[in-house]
Amino acid sequence: QVQLVESGGGVVQAGGSLRLSCTASGVTNSTYYLAWFRQVPGKEREGVAGLVTSGGLTDYCDSVKGRFTISQDNAKQTVYLQMNSLKPEDTAMYYCAAVPSTMWPGLCRLGSSNRYTNWGQGTQVTVSS
Repeated sequence: QVQLVESGGGVVQAGGSLRLSCTASGVTNSTYYLAWFRQVPGKEREGVAGLVTSGGLTDYCDSVKGRFTISQDNAKQTVYLQMNSLKPEDTAMYYCAAVPSTMWPGLCRLGSSNRYTNWGQGTQVTVSS
């Protein structure tokens, strides 16, 4: 059973950096696509970044390209989201999500989050201006 636990959120000033972590148990025997999504109240969940656990492929949505970096540490079963040059519009609840790579529904298209099979509880990121 896949379980995802996020950490690392907090409050940061605009221009600052944060690193989020997602510890993923239950994915070691299969290839999964692990992704970060974010959501603000009243808006649909939007994709941020993702990668395939077998390595070699990362994706970024336009709003974070050049500022955010997704990476993984297989030994720690952890996926990281390094967020630099943060903006107030990055303020959101950030969620880690997983889906078997054979079922990957996409990342950046609105609505793709509905087809991810496993979710963490979320971690809040607040960027002050």
